[in-house]
Amino acid sequence: MVRCFDNPQTYKRFIKSCTIQAGDGGTGRVREIKVMSRLLAQLSIERLDKLDDDRHAMMVNIISGDHRLLNYKSTTTLHMDDRENGDGKTVVIESYVVDVLEGNSKEDTCLFADTIIRCNLKSLANISERMACELQG
Repeated sequence: MVRCFDNPQTYKRFIKSCTIQAGDGGTGRVREIKVMSRLLAQLSIERLDKLDDDRHAMMVNIISGDHRLLNYKSTTTLHMDDRENGDGKTVVIESYVVDVLEGNSKEDTCLFADTIIRCNLKSLANISERMACELQG
């Protein structure tokens, strides 16, 4: 689910639709995201900068849009929980850099981005756990 650049709405609940604008499936691919009206935005244009299946990493750069995430670049990585009692779980980490828009504070900008990421990762966890339960029983 995480690596599906053309279908992020599978687990990202703030996305209304996703349309591929350019690219053939690999890096450099550009998508247009239409955002749910609950957020302070309607549109985000994003480019896939890196997709590394061996390292389980994906880098996405927001290149345009009508939102508060100026020069936003994120890296999402997946890590197997190798603790003795990890039960084969996967830990997903999304890190980012973003510029602070004039008139906003660093704290407000980070709170905004962190809230969206937290909601997305919680949704991903819920869907993944539900799928795992369905496969087991």
